[in-house]
Amino acid sequence: MSMSPRILVSSCLLGHPVRYHGRAAPCESDAAAILERWRTQGLIMPICPEVAGGLPTPRPPAEIAGAAGGNAVWQNRARVMDDTGADVTEAFLDGARRALALAQRHGIRIAVLKEGSPSCGSTSIYDGAFSGTTIAGEGVAAAWLRQHGIEVFSEHTLAEADERLRAIGDIR
Repeated sequence: MSMSPRILVSSCLLGHPVRYHGRAAPCESDAAAILERWRTQGLIMPICPEVAGGLPTPRPPAEIAGAAGGNAVWQNRARVMDDTGADVTEAFLDGARRALALAQRHGIRIAVLKEGSPSCGSTSIYDGAFSGTTIAGEGVAAAWLRQHGIEVFSEHTLAEADERLRAIGDIR
């Protein structure tokens, strides 16, 4: 039985080679089984906010400068910089807007996004100094989706996302 898309999922988690280094970040074991079930049911709407915002693949890695999160970027208190020093904030903002528009167009209320990403991180991102250190925080797209009522999960909380989809009646 195929339904309309009910969940926004980071394309890299679905095996698409869209990450900054040109590779995917496919999920393993139980998480992969949940994604496969959603895929076969036609529930997934894939998105890579960074690519949707116009960034190429591959691209230089980017982080939110100053150990700030996505909300600070939306409030113009932080910028997204790549490791060459280029300011890529506008592409991140545009990609987040496109992700939200896609979710709204399809009535999607839940997203599963790639943890650690400056765009998609839901609970952790890198510190903005390219040190390899993660900090508590969320990416630009995750913050924007949450500000607009979309519940955001990561690949580490797929079971919770699955439970939430069932609770709100978006899947059987």
